[in-house]
Amino acid sequence: MGFADFIFGPILARLDRIEAKVDSLTQKEEARHMALQDELDALAAQVTENTNLENSAITLIQGLADQIANAADDPTEVAALSARLKSSAEALAAAITANTPQPPTP
Repeated sequence: MGFADFIFGPILARLDRIEAKVDSLTQKEEARHMALQDELDALAAQVTENTNLENSAITLIQGLADQIANAADDPTEVAALSARLKSSAEALAAAITANTPQPPTP
């Protein structure tokens, strides 16, 4: 063991330990960042899905409202549209229920 190793050996060993700790912290932070990114991506997908569903419901309701207004003088047509509206409302409620994530249990 030379003089340089005697003087710098402990310093280099300590620097190696510090570097290992920094590497470990960096890996943990990267994993945490990836997990947060995955959660953000899932949330963005859910927002898109909800928006699409809401837009579909708006289109459906507007279309039915127009059809009811156009059929106001025909009781048979109004009854048929009423049955269609009930069926659509049930399907929409089922879709909302099926696609609404359950809150996490504490």
